Amino acid sequence: MAIHPFNGKRACDFWQRVPLSDVRGSLPLTLEHRLNDVEEKTEGLTPPAHELVEAQPMALLEAALFLAKEPMGRRRLAQLAGLPEGTKTRQLIRELNKRYDKDQSAFCIVEVAEGFQLRTRPEFAPWLVRMQGVPTAVRLSNPAMETLTVIAYRQPIPRAEVERIRGVQCGDLIRQLLDQDLAKIIGRSEDLGRPFLYGTTTKFLQVFGLGSLNDLPTI
Repeated sequence: MAIHPFNGKRACDFWQRVPLSDVRGSLPLTLEHRLNDVEEKTEGLTPPAHELVEAQPMALLEAALFLAKEPMGRRRLAQLAGLPEGTKTRQLIRELNKRYDKDQSAFCIVEVAEGFQLRTRPEFAPWLVRMQGVPTAVRLSNPAMETLTVIAYRQPIPRAEVERIRGVQCGDLIRQLLDQDLAKIIGRSEDLGRPFLYGTTTKFLQVFGLGSLNDLPTI
């Protein structure tokens, strides 16, 4: 049996799963009779585990979002929660967010990077950054932000076109964006020399809280 740190079980709970038949041989007769009485009285009161799981698609959806390190698509979430493909996923997510709002929870589910992700609310950021292991914020200089903006709106775009728009050389800035996984090479141009074409990444959508490139502000 695998014991996972996220399953909320204590070490002693494992031993509670040992069948009573394996230990009855060493029990006093009176204690064995008491165990039989308990089994008879509780039989049928607790639904089987698979029935509990099937009856709680919202809980399954929440658990999947809690464990996911990246945004999860609607189809994948529907599979994990045992829902008809994508039909009720959005509805359940809206209901979960309403619960979080009602309970003043620190969490919310956001649609980002063509998927859904469970996140802490922005107002908790100043406190959370003091904790170890929290991802550091992405910091960009103004020239880097300008370069990323050109790539985001004009992708796929070669470096020469970025430099023509900005009026300065951008090789170092583009490499910086590549290193930070905010930009990537998405192909080659058919122009002379077949230069690389650049575009944005999934991390770009996550950092800026965009569901897709269609959510970019209109210029």
